[in-house]
Amino acid sequence: MSLIITDECINCDVCEPECPNDAISQGETIYVIDPKKCTECVGHYDTPQCVEVCPVDCIPLDPSYVESKEQLQAKYQKLMLARGK
Repeated sequence: MSLIITDECINCDVCEPECPNDAISQGETIYVIDPKKCTECVGHYDTPQCVEVCPVDCIPLDPSYVESKEQLQAKYQKLMLARGK
């Protein structure tokens, strides 16, 4: 699954720089996660880094984007190929 930032977000700015896939950006009112880029940090870390640093625990799994670990790994590999890595 991709992750999602809920409206409990306090715009503290700590999640955005932690995302290795550049999936997090400032939205209209709160930060948002691009589900096309979010791999839950699969391929980079054992746990999602944005969840680790979030002080208000507002980054749950997004039920709209159900993906297996294998699918997340494939997305990670595709993203790395696009970056030339």
